[in-house]
Amino acid sequence: MRYLLDTSVVSVPISQRPDPVLVRRLEERASECAIAAPVWHELVYGIGRLSRGRRRTALESYLRDAVQAVFPVLPYDELAARWHAEERARLESAGRTAPYVDGEIAAIAHANTLILVTMNARHFSGFRDLTVENWSSRASKR
Repeated sequence: MRYLLDTSVVSVPISQRPDPVLVRRLEERASECAIAAPVWHELVYGIGRLSRGRRRTALESYLRDAVQAVFPVLPYDELAARWHAEERARLESAGRTAPYVDGEIAAIAHANTLILVTMNARHFSGFRDLTVENWSSRASKR
Protein backbone atom coordinates (compact mmCIF):
# COMPACT_ATOMS: atom_id res chain seq x y z
CA MET A 1 0.00 0.00 0.00
CA ARG A 2 1.30 3.42 -0.93
CA TYR A 3 -1.59 5.92 -0.99
CA LEU A 4 -4.41 7.05 1.30
CA LEU A 5 -7.33 8.61 -0.57
CA ASP A 6 -9.25 11.58 0.78
CA THR A 7 -13.03 11.84 0.35
CA SER A 8 -12.58 14.46 -2.37
CA VAL A 9 -10.67 11.92 -4.50
CA VAL A 10 -12.97 8.95 -3.90
CA SER A 11 -15.94 11.12 -4.91
CA VAL A 12 -14.56 12.22 -8.29
CA PRO A 13 -15.56 9.16 -10.37
CA ILE A 14 -19.22 9.67 -9.46
CA SER A 15 -19.28 13.44 -9.88
CA GLN A 16 -21.26 15.04 -12.69
CA ARG A 17 -18.05 15.83 -14.58
CA PRO A 18 -15.35 13.38 -13.46
CA ASP A 19 -11.75 14.51 -13.92
CA PRO A 20 -10.36 12.02 -16.49
CA VAL A 21 -6.78 12.44 -15.29
CA LEU A 22 -7.70 11.63 -11.70
CA VAL A 23 -9.96 8.73 -12.72
CA ARG A 24 -7.13 7.24 -14.82
CA ARG A 25 -4.69 7.53 -11.93
CA LEU A 26 -7.18 5.89 -9.58
CA GLU A 27 -7.62 3.01 -12.01
CA GLU A 28 -3.85 2.61 -12.49
CA ARG A 29 -3.02 2.72 -8.78
CA ALA A 30 -6.11 1.15 -7.17
CA SER A 31 -4.14 -1.81 -5.82
CA GLU A 32 -1.84 0.61 -3.97
CA CYS A 33 -4.63 2.62 -2.32
CA ALA A 34 -6.65 2.59 0.88
CA ILE A 35 -9.11 4.93 2.56
CA ALA A 36 -9.25 6.14 6.15
CA ALA A 37 -12.11 5.26 8.48
CA PRO A 38 -13.19 8.96 8.61
CA VAL A 39 -13.39 8.97 4.79
CA TRP A 40 -15.61 5.88 4.91
CA HIS A 41 -17.77 7.67 7.48
CA GLU A 42 -18.09 10.78 5.28
CA LEU A 43 -19.10 8.69 2.26
CA VAL A 44 -21.68 6.57 4.10
CA TYR A 45 -23.06 9.60 5.94
CA GLY A 46 -23.34 11.64 2.75
CA ILE A 47 -25.30 8.91 0.99
CA GLY A 48 -27.43 8.25 4.07
CA ARG A 49 -28.63 11.86 4.03
CA LEU A 50 -30.05 11.53 0.50
CA SER A 51 -33.67 10.74 -0.25
CA ARG A 52 -34.35 7.29 -1.60
CA GLY A 53 -34.21 7.23 -5.37
CA ARG A 54 -32.03 6.50 -8.40
CA ARG A 55 -29.16 8.78 -7.37
CA ARG A 56 -28.93 7.28 -3.89
CA THR A 57 -29.14 3.73 -5.29
CA ALA A 58 -26.36 4.48 -7.79
CA LEU A 59 -24.17 5.96 -5.05
CA GLU A 60 -24.79 2.99 -2.76
CA SER A 61 -23.74 0.66 -5.59
CA TYR A 62 -20.61 2.71 -6.22
CA LEU A 63 -19.75 2.66 -2.53
CA ARG A 64 -20.24 -1.11 -2.30
CA ASP A 65 -18.77 -2.19 -5.65
CA ALA A 66 -16.07 0.38 -6.38
CA VAL A 67 -14.96 1.62 -2.97
CA GLN A 68 -15.56 -1.03 -0.32
CA ALA A 69 -14.66 -3.91 -2.63
CA VAL A 70 -11.40 -2.28 -3.76
CA PHE A 71 -9.96 -0.12 -0.99
CA PRO A 72 -9.13 -1.34 2.52
CA VAL A 73 -10.41 0.95 5.30
CA LEU A 74 -7.65 1.88 7.74
CA PRO A 75 -8.54 2.65 11.37
CA TYR A 76 -7.82 5.69 13.47
CA ASP A 77 -5.69 3.87 16.01
CA GLU A 78 -3.53 4.79 19.00
CA LEU A 79 -0.51 5.74 16.88
CA ALA A 80 -2.65 7.98 14.66
CA ALA A 81 -4.39 9.51 17.69
CA ARG A 82 -1.06 10.40 19.35
CA TRP A 83 0.34 12.05 16.21
CA HIS A 84 -2.94 13.88 15.63
CA ALA A 85 -3.02 15.19 19.21
CA GLU A 86 0.59 16.40 19.01
CA GLU A 87 -0.01 18.10 15.66
CA ARG A 88 -3.25 19.76 16.87
CA ALA A 89 -1.42 21.13 19.92
CA ARG A 90 1.49 22.36 17.80
CA LEU A 91 -0.78 24.00 15.22
CA GLU A 92 -3.00 25.62 17.85
CA SER A 93 0.02 27.04 19.68
CA ALA A 94 1.02 28.59 16.34
CA GLY A 95 -2.46 30.11 15.96
CA ARG A 96 -3.69 27.64 13.34
CA THR A 97 -6.64 25.30 13.69
CA ALA A 98 -6.97 22.40 11.28
CA PRO A 99 -10.36 20.76 10.71
CA TYR A 100 -10.62 17.78 13.06
CA VAL A 101 -11.56 15.18 10.42
CA ASP A 102 -8.74 16.32 8.13
CA GLY A 103 -6.42 15.83 11.09
CA GLU A 104 -7.69 12.28 11.58
CA ILE A 105 -7.15 11.50 7.90
CA ALA A 106 -3.67 13.04 7.95
CA ALA A 107 -2.84 11.05 11.10
CA ILE A 108 -3.88 7.76 9.50
CA ALA A 109 -1.72 8.56 6.46
CA HIS A 110 1.23 9.46 8.70
CA ALA A 111 0.82 6.44 11.01
CA ASN A 112 0.79 4.10 8.01
CA THR A 113 3.57 5.93 6.10
CA LEU A 114 1.26 6.63 3.16
CA ILE A 115 1.03 9.47 0.68
CA LEU A 116 -2.22 11.36 1.18
CA VAL A 117 -4.02 11.97 -2.11
CA THR A 118 -6.51 14.85 -2.03
CA MET A 119 -8.04 17.55 -4.20
CA ASN A 120 -7.68 19.92 -1.21
CA ALA A 121 -3.95 19.94 -0.47
CA ARG A 122 -4.21 23.24 1.43
CA HIS A 123 -6.39 21.51 4.07
CA PHE A 124 -3.36 19.40 4.97
CA SER A 125 -0.54 21.91 4.42
CA GLY A 126 0.12 22.64 8.09
CA PHE A 127 0.84 19.07 9.14
CA ARG A 128 4.46 18.02 9.60
CA ASP A 129 5.97 14.90 8.06
CA LEU A 130 3.03 14.33 5.73
CA THR A 131 3.40 13.81 1.99
CA VAL A 132 0.40 15.09 0.02
CA GLU A 133 -0.37 14.69 -3.70
CA ASN A 134 -3.11 16.03 -5.95
CA TRP A 135 -3.80 13.76 -8.93
CA SER A 136 -6.31 16.06 -10.65
CA SER A 137 -5.82 17.59 -14.07
CA ARG A 138 -5.84 21.03 -12.39
CA ALA A 139 -2.76 20.08 -10.35
CA SER A 140 -0.90 18.70 -13.37
CA LYS A 141 -1.33 22.04 -15.23
CA ARG A 142 0.52 24.03 -12.55
